[in-house]
Amino acid sequence: MTPEEFRRHGHDVVEWVAAYMERVRELPIVSTVNPGEIRARLPDAAPEEPEPFAALLRDLDEIVLPGITHWQAPGWFAYFPANASGPSILAELVAAGLGAQGMLWATSPAVTEIEAHVLDWLVDLLGLPQHFKTAVGPGGGVIQTSASDSTHLVHVVARDRAVGDGASIEHLVAYGSWQAHSSVERGARVAGFSHVRLLDADDALALRAGALRDAVEQDRAAGLVPTIVTSAVGTTATGAVDPVAAVAEIAGKYGLWHHVDAAWAGSAMLCEEQRAHQAGAERADSYTFNPHKWLFTNFDCNVLWVADRAPLITSLSILPPYLRNAASESGEVIDYRDWHVPLGRRFRALKLWWVLRSYGAGGLRRHVREHIALAAELGRRLDEHPRLERVAPVSFALVCFRHADGNPATEALAAAINAHPDLYVTPSAIGDMRFVRVAVGQTQTTAEDVERLWKAITDAA
Repeated sequence: MTPEEFRRHGHDVVEWVAAYMERVRELPIVSTVNPGEIRARLPDAAPEEPEPFAALLRDLDEIVLPGITHWQAPGWFAYFPANASGPSILAELVAAGLGAQGMLWATSPAVTEIEAHVLDWLVDLLGLPQHFKTAVGPGGGVIQTSASDSTHLVHVVARDRAVGDGASIEHLVAYGSWQAHSSVERGARVAGFSHVRLLDADDALALRAGALRDAVEQDRAAGLVPTIVTSAVGTTATGAVDPVAAVAEIAGKYGLWHHVDAAWAGSAMLCEEQRAHQAGAERADSYTFNPHKWLFTNFDCNVLWVADRAPLITSLSILPPYLRNAASESGEVIDYRDWHVPLGRRFRALKLWWVLRSYGAGGLRRHVREHIALAAELGRRLDEHPRLERVAPVSFALVCFRHADGNPATEALAAAINAHPDLYVTPSAIGDMRFVRVAVGQTQTTAEDVERLWKAITDAA
């Protein structure tokens, strides 16, 4: 494809994406294809000769779209949002065109320096401690693929620190709430922890600090080595917030690595009035959140900060001769290849940079506050409805409720809502109790969309 052909076809692709943005509201949110149906539409072998570009665009409509669930629809209230935005999409195009491999500072200085600087911006925007900045403290931030990757990684670093201090790996213990994201247990298991404690939660489904203290003391008495604890700021199930400051106190007393998982709710920390939820994070060893959930930056873009980058680099740095260079050996640059498992890395910071500049911090705060207000109003209406009841406090922009008549009625309610082609919610459960999750936060969601959801809820209740 020549540059002129690229220019012509690129215009066609941008037009297709722009048209998709305009019509996504009218498309059925959930794909209705049967298993294997998409694959059956593909030829048995790759084409021997080139196909015209028009055929590729045609198949976006005829093959791809029928098999897409539309996370960008304004009626998307399921899971958590996975937002895209115009600036982010365009930045992805530029990053793909540049094709830079940013494993070392020397392989593309802009990739590294823009990432480090933008993540330092976010430290201030989210009210996090200054030592998380690469330009100030011993710590720093790095873009990872997902919060699960970050959680796994810090378990590895905590493991290596404990083993380096003389502990046996079979004695290490990891802790979290039983409401913590599954990545906590998974990350611990993959990192080689034989002992993973998923601890009791209170009536608001937040980790009980007393349960953590008791478990740590019992494990120490049994000859085990408490190593790492994860606090959640906004659990996946109900948006519960663990007592970060109390956990930090315990972690500091017993020498545990303290990881704060704010994957979804971290974006809300743009708003100063929300930061009480993360009080104590200044004492954490690591903190992660996902701009690709609620900050209009399309997947993948997770941020991990560490209070001290030395243990992270020690765990991951292996330096073969072909990666040696004068800049790295000068000690004056960051080589992000030592900050995560993959060697190679894309220019993901470009889209985050463009989103922050295109919306401005004030614009992002307005969107987040609007989503939080819409969720609060939905929660108020649920409290007044005679046949509906919340199962947890409204948390940030997440509302969880059930039908007062029990599980079968709740399941029927969720099915009735999702029968609407322009609405989608997530049925879930805690123990034997079924409930419905409504996550407000899709980029284009408005009060009118929440009103449409409310009508569907009340019609079915």
